[in-house]
Amino acid sequence: MTLIAIFFPFLSFILRGRIFTGIICLLLQITLIGWIPAAIWAVISLQNDRAESRNDKLIKALKNK
Repeated sequence: MTLIAIFFPFLSFILRGRIFTGIICLLLQITLIGWIPAAIWAVISLQNDRAESRNDKLIKALKNK
């Protein structure tokens, strides 16, 4: 998924269900200068989603104890 976020940043957002954000990212990605910020944005967003998922699992595990 990280490679998709680097090479196709807009697709990374769309695959995670963020259609509107994907469209905005695509508009940024269309320009050659905007490709790098779009890729960075997509990778950081992906990492944040993964961290949030881990945190949710930890919270559930702690509540079940």
